[in-house]
Order: sequence, then C-alpha cells, then structure tokens
Amino acid sequence: SSEMPEYVFLVYQMCFAVITPALITGAFTNRVRFAPYLIFLVLWLTCVYFPAVHSIWGGGFLQEWGVLDFAGGIVVHATAGMAALASVFYVGKRHVVDQPHSIPLIAIGTGLLWFGWYGFNAGSALTAGESAALAFVNTDIAASFAGVTWLIIAWIHTGKPTLVGLLTGMVAGLATITPGAGYVDTWAAPIIGIVAGLLCYGAVTLKEKFGLDDALDVVGVHGVGGIFGVIMLGLFGRADLGGSDGLFFGGGEFFGKQVAAVVGFSLYAFVFTFVALWLINFITPVKCTEKDEEDGVDTVMFGECAYNDACGEILPSKTCPEKCPEEKEMKPVKKGWFGKKKGEESV
Repeated sequence: SSEMPEYVFLVYQMCFAVITPALITGAFTNRVRFAPYLIFLVLWLTCVYFPAVHSIWGGGFLQEWGVLDFAGGIVVHATAGMAALASVFYVGKRHVVDQPHSIPLIAIGTGLLWFGWYGFNAGSALTAGESAALAFVNTDIAASFAGVTWLIIAWIHTGKPTLVGLLTGMVAGLATITPGAGYVDTWAAPIIGIVAGLLCYGAVTLKEKFGLDDALDVVGVHGVGGIFGVIMLGLFGRADLGGSDGLFFGGGEFFGKQVAAVVGFSLYAFVFTFVALWLINFITPVKCTEKDEEDGVDTVMFGECAYNDACGEILPSKTCPEKCPEEKEMKPVKKGWFGKKKGEESV
C-alpha cells in the first residue's frame, strides 16, 4: 500500500516470523540443546515459514488459487502446531517435568498476549478501517467464549474450575479466530470460540491420554485451533466482508480450497520438522542428556539460573543449589480483632 511505509510493513511482518518458531519451542522445552536449536530455527524459517507466507500473503500460488488466511491460521498456528507435534515425537519425553513456576505470571502473560493479538489480528487489515474494527471485535468475542467454554468443560471433567484452564481456553480462542478474524461476521465469532474451547480441550486431553510431552500444549491449542479456524473460515466466510463466501453461503469450492491448503501445509511442516531434526542430529546432538535435565538445562548450557531459590537468597552465577538452606522455624502470631495485641511481636 502506498499509505504504509515499506519499513513499517517489514517490521510488522517480522513480528510474525519471530513468534512462529517461538511457538514450536514451547513444545520441546528443556529437551533440545542450544546450538542445534539455532540451526533448526534458520532451516525452519527458510523452508517452511517463508514459503507459507509468500504463497498465501505474497501473491503466491495459494493466494492466486483463492485461499484466505486473515492473520496467520495456516502461516503461523497450523504450521507451528504440526512442527511442534513432529518435534515432540522426535525428542521424546522429559526426564524432569517442571510445574508452572507462577500462575499469576501466567495470567499476566496471557493478558499481554491477548493485547498483542489485537496487533496481529486487527493489524492484519493494514489499515485503521472497518476491517480492522471487525477483526478486533471478533478476536475479543471468540477468545472470551473459548475461555469460558474451556472453564466449564474442565469444571465438569475434573471437578475444579482452574485459572490456568480459563487462560488456556482464551489462547485457544485467539488462535482459532485468527484466520477468519476480518472475514466472518460477529455472530459467527461466538460459535468459533465455543468450538475452539471444545476441540482444543479435547485435543489436550487426548495428548495426555497418549502420553505426548507437549510442554505448553502447542499442538492442542495452536495447531488444532489454527487448523479448525481455517476450516471454519471456509464455513462462515463472507464475500461482502472482503473475503469469500463460505460453505454456509454457497461457497463449497472455497471451503474445499481452505481444507486442502491447511492440510497440505500442516503435513509439509510436520514432515520437514522431523526430517530436519533427524539431519541436524548428524551434525550435532539435538537432545539434552538425562543428566543435563537433572542438573538444569540453564545451568549446563548457559551457566546461569533463571530464578532465586525459595528462601530468597541470590543464587551463584554459575551453579544452582540443589535445595534451599534450612529455614528457621516459623511460629504463628496470635492476633486480636484489630491486628496484634498490645505488646505482642511478630515472629
């Protein structure tokens, strides 16, 4: 567009290129060595991400064929999700499984992610007009419905409504609405959000049943969300909103093209990822050893730790202690209705 400076467009597109392989990384966390990881990033971006971008957004064969992807359902989420699945198959399970470090930080991170998603979805209109506004509103609606749907299903399934479940469902909704954010009407956004919550929760449940160690549920949330988001664009798309009419509006051919494109690129991303990791392993070992995981990958590879210990002491720069120093015995303080009693000291 003559209204957008080329460098602005360049930097904006660079954000998509940065986030996509970062999604894959979340699946095999704590299992891949840093050097082969860097090689993998360059290969994957060059051979998977760039072809996807140019074929769908850059005037390539899929764009000419009529395939639509408003903000990255195929380009980002489907390719990253299937690459994550291939990487999990290749590297196997973790020997040391960490629990979430801080649920409040997960909540803050999800809020930041949601805010940033406005830039991805609404920004993909490349203009501050009706299309951007529609994408913005649909993003909010779908994420909200998906989060509540996930919460309710988890509540029924496990007996407890968890904050992490609510937040995960929100991200599932964000991923699923992405390909159709500016191409579907607002009444379709709740449907897409509810379907996202149902399907992505089911995918994560199946992952656990089959014992796949996808640390951050990249496959179930981003992969499944992105794939079915593209398919639902093929159902609910509207030509009068700048896209093409979906199956429910007589666009059977468009629906078929959407399905073919997302399945084709997903398979390609899966196969390339597995083969790339296998080939890189001939150059330098890809997987961390069991001892590396037990000692701490941060410590072994980088000589530093990400966190202070639970007692609040500063960790040495190159070694993580195995456990905290012995804590002092803490005694409860008896308090009256309005706090400490007169003359009473806190322990």
